[in-house]
Amino acid sequence: MKILALDYGRARTGVAVSDPTGQIARPVGSVARVDTPDGEAELDKIIHRERPELILVGEPRLMSGKTGAQARASRGFAGRLRARSDVPVELIDERMTTVDARRRVGDVADSDTDSLAACLLVEAYLGSVR
Repeated sequence: MKILALDYGRARTGVAVSDPTGQIARPVGSVARVDTPDGEAELDKIIHRERPELILVGEPRLMSGKTGAQARASRGFAGRLRARSDVPVELIDERMTTVDARRRVGDVADSDTDSLAACLLVEAYLGSVR
């Protein structure tokens, strides 16, 4: 199953996909201001090009597991994406993915960190379903 993961952010949303067998994740890049018409159009092009069977949206819960403002924003984004996409959209707990991505890559562009964080979402999901 090919999966597309989104590390949602108001400024940048990291994007990653798995291969069709669901074994390997690769970064695709990031979409600037995904909630704007231009950002939506760019994301829609990526979805059309990649043809995923499932879209994951990271839900950054608080360390306590509770829902904070950013998690609510991600839920809202996931709802808007569901409304305009035929592909199923699921939320996935993304606590610490951006921190882990920064540890792995060090001092690189934020867009690279965002897409690596999205890769970590794919890997976490694939690990949980194996």
